[in-house]
Amino acid sequence: MADDKNLESEQDNQSAPVKRRLRTNSETVRERTAKAQQQRVSDGTAKPNVFSAFGNGFIWPLRQIGRAFAKLGKFRVFRIIGRILYPRYFRSSIAELRQVSWPDRLTTLRLTYAVIIFSVLFGAIVAIVDFGLDKLFKEFIIK
Repeated sequence: MADDKNLESEQDNQSAPVKRRLRTNSETVRERTAKAQQQRVSDGTAKPNVFSAFGNGFIWPLRQIGRAFAKLGKFRVFRIIGRILYPRYFRSSIAELRQVSWPDRLTTLRLTYAVIIFSVLFGAIVAIVDFGLDKLFKEFIIK
């Protein structure tokens, strides 16, 4: 009798369709990265480095110029000139680059070493195959 109840419950479980819900409140990777970066900045755990200081110092005058042009953008003539001098492609490229989450230094070094090792190994394999085919053709085709 207990076996019949287990059999019926298994059949009920198999016949019931599985409903899956999409998570509507899930964050994207970009949002999580931005939130983590904001948290590090607010906690003071984000370490400023020489490159970021140089980058901010180098970009500052460009931002001031951009703000001046933004104020002039209220006038139609300056908007047209701005679109000619600074096409939409560059504006969207800069906007996309601001949203990129760049890898940290350790990850960058690891990936760079991986590319260098792969390049050396691939170059060595191509050189060995080239040397072998060169000898083979000189032996059989040229003679």
